[in-house]
Amino acid sequence: MSFLSFLGSNARWLGAAFLLTAFSGFGQTFFISLSAGDLRAAFGLSHGELGSLYMLATLGSALTLPTLGRTLDRFSVLQVAAAVILTLAGFCLAMALVPNAIVLVIVIYGLRLFGQGMMLNTAMTATGRWFEAQRGRAVSVVGLGYPVSEALLPITFVTISALVGWRQTWGLAALVLVFAVLPLVLQLLSKERVPKGQDLGRSSTARRNWNRAEVLKDPLFYVVTAGVLAPPFIATAILFHQVYLTELRGWPKELFALAFMVMSATAVISSLVLGGLIDRFTARALLPFMLVPLTAGCVVLALVHQPAGVYLFMALLGLSNGFVATFIGALWPELYGTAHLGAIRSVVFAVMVFASALGPGLTGWLIDLGVPFDLQILGMGLYCLAMIGALTAAARTLKRR
Repeated sequence: MSFLSFLGSNARWLGAAFLLTAFSGFGQTFFISLSAGDLRAAFGLSHGELGSLYMLATLGSALTLPTLGRTLDRFSVLQVAAAVILTLAGFCLAMALVPNAIVLVIVIYGLRLFGQGMMLNTAMTATGRWFEAQRGRAVSVVGLGYPVSEALLPITFVTISALVGWRQTWGLAALVLVFAVLPLVLQLLSKERVPKGQDLGRSSTARRNWNRAEVLKDPLFYVVTAGVLAPPFIATAILFHQVYLTELRGWPKELFALAFMVMSATAVISSLVLGGLIDRFTARALLPFMLVPLTAGCVVLALVHQPAGVYLFMALLGLSNGFVATFIGALWPELYGTAHLGAIRSVVFAVMVFASALGPGLTGWLIDLGVPFDLQILGMGLYCLAMIGALTAAARTLKRR
């Protein structure tokens, strides 16, 4: 089946999952941080105080996600998607009305849990179940929702908030979810997709369906997860401290902002290319290559101090983001089956959310202690290099198993 034929035959399901991925942006750091200055001004918070509140809320969402993610194994995708969209809309409205810093923690917790957490988890879990023979292609298409979100939501928020205010813009986000996203997703998911034909019995699929307790007893799960958590930790840590890095190197402030376009472009390219490779070779076989772009990116950023180094780093980071987003969407159903995929993926998502919360705090603490940022970035690259070796060994074991 050609790529265009695949898209045409599965447009409704791919479209629904794409929308869930794209509008998870309302709970992502890149979107919430656009209100950081207004929140500090409204509640008299310092940079450190707001950062601490944000980390607390994010960690809380990571702890809750494994429990909430199990709903995907008990209810239909349509039911879970509707509940998640409505709840996320409620927290967007709450952000528009938030009265004080205490309530702000609860609001950010909800945005992170139902935006970054459950919207993405629902999209990827559903896609992993709907497709087997074409799973790589499907996940790559659905994953494009994230770079599209990064490209469109921030500029939209900045433009509208300049006209009507930041609180009113969050209120509009709630209305978009309820009156535009929800009806469209419900219409697209009104017909359930069941894998059939060549999808059934694909040799690369797990031979049995593991439950979450069995997965948590599998040593290889922790090896793979240790590799999966590297990209969110490293990317969030470096991008969170981008202002510090530009001041350290004497770069213009707009340098990183321009480089984001390079990152989005390479993320789209790598996602689409990897989808076809997964369908041809399986995610298991590609496991050792997952961290290669990020390893190279860390080395470049640490050693190349010219402005061109930023563009090369962001290009490699985009390759890494596209690779990992597509890869982890296909890997878990391939290794552990689909019957308990919601519960399994929710654990992985929780670890990734935890890593994204820990990265800025840990690197900031090391900066305060006087540890050079270049040395920290090289350390991140060395960790990735060590994990490439570990993932290579894991892939061999998984192939035998």
